[in-house]
Amino acid sequence: MTYGVVLVTAPSEAVGRSLARSLVEAKLAACVSLTPITSIYRWQDTIYDEPEWQLVIKTDLGQFEAIAAHIKSAHPYDVPEIIALPITAGLPAYLQWIGESTAAP
Repeated sequence: MTYGVVLVTAPSEAVGRSLARSLVEAKLAACVSLTPITSIYRWQDTIYDEPEWQLVIKTDLGQFEAIAAHIKSAHPYDVPEIIALPITAGLPAYLQWIGESTAAP
């Protein structure tokens, strides 16, 4: 397995919590941490300065395509941030827990 984190932003805490819960329930994520952030970005030639919620999804990156499809189907943005970063090292017991928590039943 290749463990990693997937970063996703959400427009509100409620949307972030809903995405997080559905990912964990579907065994696509072992854990999702949510943090309030401010994002400054360009969209359709306009610069925005907006509050958002950052989701840090701990998962098996072998399921990335399923994770991305799940997020796209439930996310209100036209083009949601879905970025995967590999975990290059970690506490073996924690990585094992990620694997067990995202394994198919």
